[in-house]
Amino acid sequence: MSHSTDSARREFIPVRIAVLTVSDSRTLADDRSGDTLVKRIEAAGHIVADRRIVRDERAGIADQLRSWSQDPQIDVVISTGGTGLTGRDVTVEAHRDVYEKEIEAFSTVFTIVSMKKIGTSAVQSRATAGVAHGTYLFALPGSPGACKDAWDEILVHQLDYRHLPCNFVEIFPRLEEHKRRK
Repeated sequence: MSHSTDSARREFIPVRIAVLTVSDSRTLADDRSGDTLVKRIEAAGHIVADRRIVRDERAGIADQLRSWSQDPQIDVVISTGGTGLTGRDVTVEAHRDVYEKEIEAFSTVFTIVSMKKIGTSAVQSRATAGVAHGTYLFALPGSPGACKDAWDEILVHQLDYRHLPCNFVEIFPRLEEHKRRK
């Protein structure tokens, strides 16, 4: 049986996604990257479960990620900003403080997508992803273009249960199987 036939038989499952913008200067009124993500999340049929802006401070970012990853009403967290190379860019470190497992291939695939758009400048991105408490965590660069590329080329597919041969949604129930009693 083909993947497209299997895909057509699957029902869409909306995912509850929190959006975190990491910035010392943005507000909800001028957060173009956060707006880009919210529009795409909603257009795909998912739910924006929460949205916040936090300063570029490692402990504060990690605290918000931990809070959301432990909230049963949130399945996915997507952060934008703070993934570069400057001294204030600490989002990747904050994410890694929270991860139970890192999804290394996300960074690789994001780099491939970015290379097609911005060439070798993609080397400056430290986009990352992982899992904590059964919640997926994604750290994207702070530009609207990078958020658009990550969503349109990777996340819209991996967060869609109908996407085959595999996707992140279908393994939600197994993310914390190691915590079950034997």
